[in-house]
Amino acid sequence: MWFAVFALFLTVLGASWLTRLVPTARTTWMKPLLAFSGAYLFTLTVTHLLPEALQMQPGHRVGYFVLAGFFGQMLLEVFSQGVEHGHVHHHTEHAGRVPFLLLSSLVLHSFLEGSILVKTPAAGDVSQNFYAIVAGVALHHIPAAFALMAALLLRLGSFRRALPYLLLFAVAGPAGIIVSNFVVLEQLLTGGLYAALLGLVAGNFLHVSTTILFETSPDHSLNVRKLVATLAGLLLALLVDVG
Repeated sequence: MWFAVFALFLTVLGASWLTRLVPTARTTWMKPLLAFSGAYLFTLTVTHLLPEALQMQPGHRVGYFVLAGFFGQMLLEVFSQGVEHGHVHHHTEHAGRVPFLLLSSLVLHSFLEGSILVKTPAAGDVSQNFYAIVAGVALHHIPAAFALMAALLLRLGSFRRALPYLLLFAVAGPAGIIVSNFVVLEQLLTGGLYAALLGLVAGNFLHVSTTILFETSPDHSLNVRKLVATLAGLLLALLVDVG
């Protein structure tokens, strides 16, 4: 479990470091990665998160939380400007000001993602496929961290000034894991709270992953690289199913 904490933290730091090596104006390399991560995340949500939530809380109540997560993520993206799925913005207004609304929405999104990563048999399918889901979250964080650091660099002008704010995003996912596993684990696993949380995050993931998949082919034309990346993400998520 601690491996997951450090993996998410280091993934964000490593992805942000790419802004020092790769021009933020050249993000064509990100398209196949987005397609791969979107397909992987979508498949994990459909094959693991939703079935587990419905098994824990049969009936339609979980559906309400899925809808809340889906449309809640739509609202969050008003403030995050699509950074969750790798949108790099190049406009220079508000130079010198920290984008706190953008940062806060990403921190909340990441904390919720980390909070479902509970490593206990009572979490069922999520616990059995714990590291497969960790990998999906980490893959999703690579373009998000790159885009966030690009936005911070544009606003603040230097990597050194931007790094403390990037660290807030880096610790959000690990904080969610720690809080769920060590602070509120008993409360989560009673009264249907964990099922509700899974439904909420599943809705988040459905919005993010489908947005990614639609945006990678906005004109519905065949792009072999994106198609291969999408199928690879789908197949890998299916192959890691050990349930």
